[in-house]
Amino acid sequence: MRLFELLLTLSCFVLLIDLLFVTRNAKKTDMALGIGSSILFVVQLAVEGYRWQMLLIYGLTGLFILIILFKHAKKRMAIKIGKPLRYSIASFIVILLALSVCLMVYLPVFHLPKPDGAEKVGTQTFHFTDSSRDEVLTEEQSDKRELMVQIWYPTENRDNNKSEFLFPKDKEMFKKYIQTYSNSLNLPDFVFDYWKYSKTNSYENVEILPSTSPYPVVLLSHGMGTSRFLHASQAENLASHGYIVVTIDHTYSTFATIFPDGSVTDYRTKMKTVDERRKIGKIWTQDVEFVIDQIEKLNSGAIESQFQGKIDLNHMGAMGHSFGGATAFNTTYLDNRIKAGINMDGSLYEVENRDVINKPFMFIRSGVFKAWLEEFKNNTDPDNEVIKQLSDELQIMKNVINHQGNVIYIEGTQHFNFADLQFYSPLIKLTGITGDINGSRGSLIVNQYVLDFFNKHLKGTGGNLIQGPNDRYPEVKFIEPREL
Repeated sequence: MRLFELLLTLSCFVLLIDLLFVTRNAKKTDMALGIGSSILFVVQLAVEGYRWQMLLIYGLTGLFILIILFKHAKKRMAIKIGKPLRYSIASFIVILLALSVCLMVYLPVFHLPKPDGAEKVGTQTFHFTDSSRDEVLTEEQSDKRELMVQIWYPTENRDNNKSEFLFPKDKEMFKKYIQTYSNSLNLPDFVFDYWKYSKTNSYENVEILPSTSPYPVVLLSHGMGTSRFLHASQAENLASHGYIVVTIDHTYSTFATIFPDGSVTDYRTKMKTVDERRKIGKIWTQDVEFVIDQIEKLNSGAIESQFQGKIDLNHMGAMGHSFGGATAFNTTYLDNRIKAGINMDGSLYEVENRDVINKPFMFIRSGVFKAWLEEFKNNTDPDNEVIKQLSDELQIMKNVINHQGNVIYIEGTQHFNFADLQFYSPLIKLTGITGDINGSRGSLIVNQYVLDFFNKHLKGTGGNLIQGPNDRYPEVKFIEPREL
C-alpha cells in the first residue's frame, strides 16, 4: 500500500470507531476527524491517483464525512442505534475495509526493484522495420516485419529527470495497451488500469554516460506471449553495471506491442506442433539478427543516434527467457557476432546440428529441473520424438559445460521467477507459475549470475559465482556432465 492509501484507510477506520462507539457529543473532535479525512481524501487522489481497489475506502470515507455533517447540523433527528445493530454495522464495515485492504495488498501499485550497479540508467525506444522480410503472422501480403526495441544504458541524468513509468504514458496508448491484455484474458479494461502508476528506475531519452571505451551489449528476448516490459528490471540491472541492453518485442508473439502511431498488435502465434515451434523460432532468430544489424548502424552513424561509437560490437551477448532463451541459444550458435549467451528456463526448439557449441553459454533452469531430469532418465523412449528431442537437448547441455559453459538450477523457483511478473502481485505465486522463493530474492540471484557470466565473457572480469557453489547463494545448484 502507498503512504496516503494507508493513511486514508486508517482515518476511515477511526471515523467508524468515532461514529459508532464514542457516545459523548464531541463536535470539535468529530469535525476535526472529518476535515482531516477530507484532506487525506483529496491528497491521496491528487498525489497518488485514483485506483479501483480503493473504491470501498473512498465510498465509506465520503459516507462517514456526510454523517458527521448531518450529525452536527442545527436541525437534526436523533437516531439511536442499539448495541446489537451497532456491532453488526461495525462488523460489516470492517469486512468491507478488510476486503479493500486485501485488494490493495494483492493487486498493488508495484515498482521495479532498484538495480545494484553504480550507474544510473537511461532508456530509449526505437521502431525498426525489416523491409527484406514479409510479415507471415498477418494476412496482409504487403506487411513487413516491424519490431519495437528498447535500449537501456548507463547515464549521468544531468538534468535530474524523474524516473519513467513502466507502461506507455500517453493515455490513449495506455488504454489501447491494457485493452489488448483485458480482451485476451476476458476481463474488464479497468482491471489493469492501475498499472499506469508502476515506475521503473530509468530515465527516458537522457544522454549516455561518456566513457573512454565502448560498452558491451546484451540482447534480451522475452518469453512466448509476454513482452519486453517483463524483463525491464534485468535490463536495468545490467545497464547499471556498464552494459547496453537491447530488449526486443517479438511482434505478434506478445500479448500487446504498441507502435508509435498508436496501433497495438496482439498475440497471433500458433505453436501446436514441433514444426510450428521451429518456424516461429526461425522468425525470432531472424528478429535478433536484424536487430544486431540495426545496432551496427546505430554504432556506425548510419542511423543517427547518441549511440554512435558507444557500442562494443566485439563483445556482444544474448539472453532470454523461455522461448526467448531458446532463441538466445539458437542465435548464439548461428551468429558469430554473439560471443556468449544465456538461456533462462527455455526448452530448445532446434537441436539438430547444435550438439557442439564453441562459445561460452549458460543454462539457468528452475528448481524442478533436477526432479524432471531424474524422471526423464526413468522414462526414456527412443521411438518418441519428444523424448528424443529432450535427449538431444541434454547432450547439448553436456557439451556446453565442456566448453566453458554452465548448467545451473535455482531451488524454489518456477518458470516465471525469471521475469518481472513475480513483482506484479503476491497472487501470482498461488497460480504455481512462480515458486516458493521470495520474488526479490529470486530476482537478485538471477541478476547476480547473469551479471557474473557476462562480466567474465564480455568484460574479462569477475566469474567467481559461475565457478561453482557459493555460500551466499545456496539455492544455486551446479549440474555436472555425468548427471545429464
